[in-house]
Amino acid sequence: MQTEIAPATSAIFSANRARGAVRLGVYLRDGVTRRGDLHESGSLRVRFPSPEDEGLSAVFVNTAGGVAGGDRFDIEIAAHEGARLTLTMAAAEKVYRAIGKPAELNISLKAAAGAHLAWLPQETILFDRARIARRIDIDLAETASLLLCEIVVFGRAAMGETLRHGAFIDCWRVRRGGKLVFAENVRLEGDIGEKLSRPAVASGAAAIGTALIVPGDEALVERIREVQDSFAGEVGISAWNGFAMARFCAQDAARLRTDMMAVLGRASGRALPRLWLT
Repeated sequence: MQTEIAPATSAIFSANRARGAVRLGVYLRDGVTRRGDLHESGSLRVRFPSPEDEGLSAVFVNTAGGVAGGDRFDIEIAAHEGARLTLTMAAAEKVYRAIGKPAELNISLKAAAGAHLAWLPQETILFDRARIARRIDIDLAETASLLLCEIVVFGRAAMGETLRHGAFIDCWRVRRGGKLVFAENVRLEGDIGEKLSRPAVASGAAAIGTALIVPGDEALVERIREVQDSFAGEVGISAWNGFAMARFCAQDAARLRTDMMAVLGRASGRALPRLWLT
């Protein structure tokens, strides 16, 4: 049931919503990836914790302490020709109850020829009656590579919290060489808990995830399937249109996170961000 709020209260609520934006471009200079354009505004910040030999790592920090209804965050990342960039979040992002408008999250990722981009945020946790609309746009050159993961957790099972009602709207668009190779819309609204309990949806699982690997082929799929006996939840992976995608479903975030780390490790052969290991 939608909560009614007075106009005066609504105006105050709207005026106090968090806004945050980051626009970052990185370049390859003398064989080393370096920061180029960087713009930060509102409550969203990006930090570069340690120098690296060739690539660059960045960590997003949301000083608002979470995401609530009416908040808006915009992230625009560009890895220019030959650059290598890994991005993660300082902590799991929590999405709290929304009284009015849903929170908005817009992510744009671009990788030029020969560039490598790894988008590896920690999980997004939705509290009861959270409402969020997220859009992820990915634009890759033909010779660019991408390693991406997203984990969504519906409630905190370890704290005895469940998500019953809310809205999760997710829109993905992936282009490679200017051509659309993947498009997906997910819409979970109303009694999300009941929907997730259905066998054809999540069979009662509280965490879902996606890993996108570009380029990806059947050889990569087979390499990942070699460790399938160790998975704690359900994992399915396939390859088409020049990329591989793994889908995850688990009873809790810890199990899904373990499965995700196994898949990403097999896919990249590189160490995950340190924050994933703490």
